[in-house]
Amino acid sequence: MSIDNLDRTLAALADPHRRRVVDLLRDRPRRAGELAEAARISFPAMSRHLKTLRQSGLVEEDRDEFDSRVRIYRLRNEPMTALKAWLEATETLWARQLVALKTHLNKTKR
Repeated sequence: MSIDNLDRTLAALADPHRRRVVDLLRDRPRRAGELAEAARISFPAMSRHLKTLRQSGLVEEDRDEFDSRVRIYRLRNEPMTALKAWLEATETLWARQLVALKTHLNKTKR
């Protein structure tokens, strides 16, 4: 994952309403109106949040097969998988740094 993609993912997830949308979409794809109702925000506000989530790559939009005006949103796995890999690498780095610090402190005490 490029740093730009990671930045977009983190920026999109910085908002609590967008995190709520991600939580709701974990269960199943949903219509925009359904998401707005569940998140208790206006449809225009939900539309703006969904646009940000689409631009970040976290969600994708499909049209209902029976009514093309209805949009269905679902999560995309790739951005979250890349974010998880970045977090694991960062955790590994910090774990090594803390072990090195502990070793240094133990040597200094002696």
